[in-house]
Formats: sequence, C-alpha cells, structure tokens
Amino acid sequence: MSKARVLVGTRKGAFILTSDGKREKWEVSEPHFGGWEIYHVKGSPADPNRLYASQTSGWFGQIIQRSDDGGKTWQTPDGGPELKPGEMPKGESNKFVYDTSAKPLTTHQWYDGTQHPWEFKRVWHLEPSLNDPDTVYAGVEDAAIFKSTNGGKNWQELPGLRGHGTGPKWQPGAGGMCLHTILIDPSNPERMFIAISSAGAFRTDDGGKTWKPINQGLKSEYIPDPTAEIGHCVHRIALHRSRPNVLFMQKHWDVMRSDNAGDSWHEVSGNLPTDFGFVIDVHAHEPETVYVIPIKSDSLHYPPDGKLRVYRSRTGGNEWEALTKGLPQSDCYVNVLREAMAVDRLDSCGIYFGTTGGQVYASADGGDSWNAIVRDLPAVLSVEVQTLP
Repeated sequence: MSKARVLVGTRKGAFILTSDGKREKWEVSEPHFGGWEIYHVKGSPADPNRLYASQTSGWFGQIIQRSDDGGKTWQTPDGGPELKPGEMPKGESNKFVYDTSAKPLTTHQWYDGTQHPWEFKRVWHLEPSLNDPDTVYAGVEDAAIFKSTNGGKNWQELPGLRGHGTGPKWQPGAGGMCLHTILIDPSNPERMFIAISSAGAFRTDDGGKTWKPINQGLKSEYIPDPTAEIGHCVHRIALHRSRPNVLFMQKHWDVMRSDNAGDSWHEVSGNLPTDFGFVIDVHAHEPETVYVIPIKSDSLHYPPDGKLRVYRSRTGGNEWEALTKGLPQSDCYVNVLREAMAVDRLDSCGIYFGTTGGQVYASADGGDSWNAIVRDLPAVLSVEVQTLP
C-alpha cells in the first residue's frame, strides 16, 4: 500500500509526518533544525529520498539543506549556498547591468544610471526538477530565480527574469518582494510559471532565458493603474499535471483562472464569502476540482466569522461549497499562509493544510471530512506532501 509523507516547514523547525495509505495514524518526527525558520521543504519527484529545505535565520543567514534518505539525515552542500548573480542578456531587452564594484547579491545598477538596490534575504521556495533529483530551482527575496544542477552545491541565477524590462516597476508586498511560486510544466520542462509579490505572474518557454508577464485580465484596485501589466499581488498559482495550460490563481483579492497558460485570466470567485486568501490547489485526479481557504480581508488575516472553512469547486470555479466537517466553526482566528496547502496522489486524494496556530489538518476523502493530524507546532509556513510506494 502506498504511503504519505507530509513535509512541514515552521517558524521553529521542520517536521516530517508519515502514514500508510489509510492516513488514520501519523508518526511525527522531532523538529529538524529546531529554532530555525524553515520557509519551505520539498521532495524530488524523481527520487522519493531526496529532500530540500530552506533554513533561514536573522542572525545566521540562509542555508540550503539536503537529505538523501527521506529526512533521516541532512547535509549542507559544500557548507552553504553560494548564489551568484547571472550576466544580463544583451541587446534591447537589457534594461540593467550589474554594478561590478558592489558585493554580490546586494545591488545592481539600472541602465539609466540610477541605483536600484537588490538584497538577497532568503529562499522562499524550492522546486525540484520533475526528472532529475540534482536539479532544483530556488525562488528568493528580493525577487529572483536561481538554479542548481548538482544537488544544491552551486547555484546560478536565471538572469532573464530580473533583466525583463518591467523590473524597475516591481514593488514589495506586505511580506516582501518574494518569488514564492515556481511551477514546472509536466509536458514541457522548458516552460515554467512563477509568481512574485507584488509584481505578478510570469512565464518562460525557453528554460528561463526569457520571461513574459502573464497578467492580462487581472485587476487590482490598490495600484495606480488597476489593469497594469505589472504590480499585481499574486499569492499563489496552481495547475493540474494533466492540463498544464489551465492555471488557477489566488490573488490578493480575487480567485482567477486561465485556460491559455496565463495569456489571459478571468475571475471565478463566484459565491465565496470573501475572495481574499493565500492558498489554492487542485485535486490530484479531478482537474476541475479546486480548493481555497478564504480569509476575512487583507487587514484581518483570519477566517470570516471565526469559522475555519475550506471551499471546494467541482466546476473549475464560480460554484463553491464550504467544507467544515472536523474543522473548528467558532472562535478560530488562525491564518493559512501561501505555501501551506498540498495534495497527495493516493487513490482517494488527500488534502492538507497548516495554520499559523500550529495545526496541520488533513482530509483523506477529497475534503469531505477533516482531522488535525498534528497540533501545537510552531506557526506553519509551508506544507508539501509526497506519495511513496
């Protein structure tokens, strides 16, 4: 029988939860890297034993950790990440060049001579390749994307993203100017989708050499031009591996859908009680079944009416139903952050999410019923899940 392994990143360490295919009883590991913020932990689709973790501290900086045995032991490849900026593309699209007299990863100089500081603060997201356990991408703050092809030993920026002409218009959201989402097209490894807060969504069709903003149809009333090409605070995007041209987005406000790989978007918030939220994900076996967790507002980061409700659409949006069985329906004021929802690929699809109150909830029946598989963890930053043989 297949198993499930849930990887949880928190404010004070990482936890690994394991269960058999019934997902009724869970074993919880002791904290890995206790006391450190673990922004993201993710396993390689190509090797179930290969895990990557983003370990960060205001005192000691950023470390990338790697495990080759499913989290039993960890190693820091060659002592830590050495993230070096890449050379900007040449030609008319080259909107800035690096100030080579500055320290790496601290500043660059725009083509017009004005200074636009850029500081490497942390790794928000790690996205392993679908077919090579040694290849992994990192989305960082300030927003940039890096790639390693040797298991995290060395990293090189994919500079075409920051070299895109819209770069000077990027602004940080409330959580910083972070590149927090990386999706790889299962049918075309040269195509990736990324999201930046608060710049928007971008797509590459050539492995990261060039990038295209994919924000047409988004509308954000809080920016000077609500329909601008750049400036939208995208909280999360998701896709189903069988339909990589269909994307779902949870924006700062609005739940959106694209049926053409992001070239255009339309709203599918429908009858949600509020369309503000952070997470969105898609059922592993039903491409039109989508999950979100509405949050009251951008200033009140807790569930409406103090009721923790997951909403499910079986129609790809617009028509939503509240899923409440097993979830607290009074006096609940936790938040669910952008990385904190995931699904497994077992026969009856499992849905998982973590809260800032330290609970990880799971449903083994597609969301019909829920239970807290662990409580009293530090605030949960990320949840990922592996389906194991």
